[in-house]
Amino acid sequence: MAHTDMFLKTPLIGILCWEEGCIPRGLVQLEKLAGNSTNPETFEFPVKYSRIKGANIHTILENPCQEVLQSMITEARKMEEQGIEAITTSCGFNSIFQRELADSINIPVFTSSLMQIPLVQNMLKKQQVVGVITAKKSALSEQHLENAGVNKQMPIQIQGLETCAEWNKIFSSPDEDIDISTVENDIVSRACSMMELSDIGAFVLECTDLPPFSNAVRKATGRPVFDFVTLTNFVYQGIRNY
Repeated sequence: MAHTDMFLKTPLIGILCWEEGCIPRGLVQLEKLAGNSTNPETFEFPVKYSRIKGANIHTILENPCQEVLQSMITEARKMEEQGIEAITTSCGFNSIFQRELADSINIPVFTSSLMQIPLVQNMLKKQQVVGVITAKKSALSEQHLENAGVNKQMPIQIQGLETCAEWNKIFSSPDEDIDISTVENDIVSRACSMMELSDIGAFVLECTDLPPFSNAVRKATGRPVFDFVTLTNFVYQGIRNY
């Protein structure tokens, strides 16, 4: 998608991203897809990107690092001074830092698409479940969910993609390419299998690399799908001056 908003000449949303050169080849491939958080063509409005030194799979997803958090806070403050009106990040696991980042600046912070879970749950019938697909279930803790506003009483079903061989190359073989069509088929298959386990009313995709496949999940399951892009568009509409 191109930047079609003629009323906006400068970015209002800043995106804190992983350090360049520290990204697995599979993720580099995914970044080229329309819908990915780090592809500017994803949005119909300009966004400002900033690569955070030291931010990578190990310091964000596997072992959240306080030093990297401080670097994120420093950059978020710079963005605020430059006129950015809301801050997000390129990894849903940054929900672990939601409170610290939000408390450090004077503009809205939305670190993760997981923050949509409470809203989506309230849209559904009481007996329905929000299906959450994450990059790595074993790394998604209760603290990640709690910081995103998700409490233990909310009916959710979480499934990770790390058990899918092609996707897992991102973690196990970071220097190898991945087959995008296989990844898409695995994501759709995982969503369909979740439908068999519980009454899924809608899906939320944690990973910011998954929105390119959201429509495939919608078509296969017949359920609404919420992701990083739906959240970013929502926030943009709230801060945009018409």
